[in-house]
Amino acid sequence: MTPRRPELDVIRLIVVLGLVFFHAALVFDARDDFYVKNAQTTEAITWLAGLAVVWAMPSLFLIAGFGSWHSMRRRGVRGFAGERLLRLGVPLLFATVALLPLPQWLRLKAADPGYAESYPRFLTRFFDVHLSFADFPFLVRGEHFESGHLWFVVLLLAFSLLLSLPAAALPARHAARARDLIAATVAHRGALLVLPAVPVAVVGALHGMEEPFAGWSRWAYLLFFLYGFALAADDRIRAAMRREARAAAVAGVLLFGAAGAALSTAEGEPFTDMTGHAVLARVLFSLAGWCWVVAILGLLDRPRPERAGPPGRDRRIYGYLAAAALPLYILHQPVVVTVAYVVVRLRAPIAVKYPIIVVVSFLIMFVLYDLAVRRTRVTRLLFGMRAGDARTREEVDGRPFPSSDSETRI
Repeated sequence: MTPRRPELDVIRLIVVLGLVFFHAALVFDARDDFYVKNAQTTEAITWLAGLAVVWAMPSLFLIAGFGSWHSMRRRGVRGFAGERLLRLGVPLLFATVALLPLPQWLRLKAADPGYAESYPRFLTRFFDVHLSFADFPFLVRGEHFESGHLWFVVLLLAFSLLLSLPAAALPARHAARARDLIAATVAHRGALLVLPAVPVAVVGALHGMEEPFAGWSRWAYLLFFLYGFALAADDRIRAAMRREARAAAVAGVLLFGAAGAALSTAEGEPFTDMTGHAVLARVLFSLAGWCWVVAILGLLDRPRPERAGPPGRDRRIYGYLAAAALPLYILHQPVVVTVAYVVVRLRAPIAVKYPIIVVVSFLIMFVLYDLAVRRTRVTRLLFGMRAGDARTREEVDGRPFPSSDSETRI
């Protein structure tokens, strides 16, 4: 049985729940063009947001790659692809129809007090779409249509299906040789901090940073996804990540400070410009991101004694949250935008409005999840949950951890 990796679910939960704090903060950010904006803004949030952006979503993709390896080993390539279509494709289609239009409609209402178009009328414009391969894998295009926060699900589904193609064609012996070569290479001290970081930095330098995708290039996310797949395949890579964790933490902090300084002083558009200053800033940011991911995963991956006896209350809560990750991710942005649309109209300082948005958003999200999502088979399917996800994690404790389908929970 695969050793349990509880730290991966902890990171996933921290990121998913942290997105509520992050997107609520964008309401008050002076630079970001969020759906709803407060009249009073501040640039301090840009730096605070950067502390999360540099590692959060890359970590999710790496963890998703880790879970994909276990799922593919259990189901086979064809079964893995079918399961991804069911657990990611179905909630993607459902949320696109039921949830995505709302933030866009509220954006129009917030920007123009005289905007009076009804929501049903707006839907006809939102879904006036066509297919285009120019922005792969975002194939649906339209004047008002957007993938919104579901860009993560789109990319994860695309990466999973793309991974299935070489996995189906590559003989097992060749895959084993490639895995051995990778593991032997990163076993050398310092190699894990340098070699995987180079492709990430190259993508950041040449393809640029994409603001709609939390400041990272979609192809950098593909690399993190593949790195997670490789990490799960060989414990020698895991051991190297533990060994380099402290050095990665120091390097990550220094590189993040340098990247922040370079990005803030670059003229023009540092995310995409090909000037030397902008390219250097993106390279530093990419290197910082890889170091932060290695540091966080390596420092949290420490031996833990198995807990004997019946699960306690803390484990029941943990199991409940672990199963809720994907539904909460799908729900969070429409809820935050709706709450913010109401709260920004209050006559109160940022210090009052921000916690109101966060607390009320969490309350609504968990009420919706508990009462409208997890209690029926149909709603669990629509939000990407398996039948067993209605139970807490300790009730299905025989599974390896993370479960073979952990990436479907974000």
